[in-house]
Amino acid sequence: MRVVFAGTPDPAVPSLARLISSDRHDVVAVITRPDAAAGRGRKIGRSPVGLLADEHGIPVLTPQRPSEPEFLDALTALEPDVCPVVAYGALLPRPVLNVPKFGWINLHFSLLPAWRGAAPVQAAISAGDDVTGASTFLLEEGMDTGPVLGVVTETIGSTDSAGDLLGRLALSGAVLLEATLDAIEAGEASAVPQPVDGVSYAPKITVDSARIDWTSSAASIDRHVRAVTPSPGAWTTIGDVRLKVAPVTVSDVDLEAGHVLVRKDGVFVGTATTAVALGDVQPQGKKLMKALDWARGARLTETAVAL
Repeated sequence: MRVVFAGTPDPAVPSLARLISSDRHDVVAVITRPDAAAGRGRKIGRSPVGLLADEHGIPVLTPQRPSEPEFLDALTALEPDVCPVVAYGALLPRPVLNVPKFGWINLHFSLLPAWRGAAPVQAAISAGDDVTGASTFLLEEGMDTGPVLGVVTETIGSTDSAGDLLGRLALSGAVLLEATLDAIEAGEASAVPQPVDGVSYAPKITVDSARIDWTSSAASIDRHVRAVTPSPGAWTTIGDVRLKVAPVTVSDVDLEAGHVLVRKDGVFVGTATTAVALGDVQPQGKKLMKALDWARGARLTETAVAL
């Protein structure tokens, strides 16, 4: 089939790579978000999906808005049979959805209808789910509401960060997406409407929402930190220093919520239950370092409080 692939960040790259190497499908173009500033230097650069397309000499479309008439004309001229989409990052209007013969097939990193929205992996970890997965479904104008074509499941480990889990789902999801397109081409795909029950939503994670609430339980804080690692990163303030906090460890230390204890064996912060031990931390403007090394250098006192 003639394929026009839409995607932007790193988790979309395995899917595009798999389709490029397929002998059943021809990726005739790629749609990705416009070049944007990234990294500490805030240099303007191509998206990961755009870079892979460039490496293979595949034409790249970067509309500011998919509603632009010029984009609709360019997509129509490509005559795609199907448009797989993985984390593209923009809503597609009805005229664009109508272009491909077999529609737009979205790879979403949850077991729909659970965790519709922008941050399904983060939401699953934060909620304490034991199992998640990926779903392929026919894209509609609603938010992740279309009929499901295929699923793959993935166990959530007790130490998984969002980065860990998303990395695995990006690979297994790529296999699922290719299998879904194969089934569509063979006329064997079956679209199953999503059930009414079990719907949940996963809004975009903001820097503000990534802040640690030390009045929560240790288990909840452990999940929260892992859910926002590596991006945007959990954070707190201790004294007048803002710290990015890497995954923590639940301990049996009894400590008042928000209070900081520095011992030879680590740095502990109290929660609503038992304390958590900090792993690595990153003071603003500095590199990631062991929490104990930072605490010793900062000469924390027993009166230090995390906010």
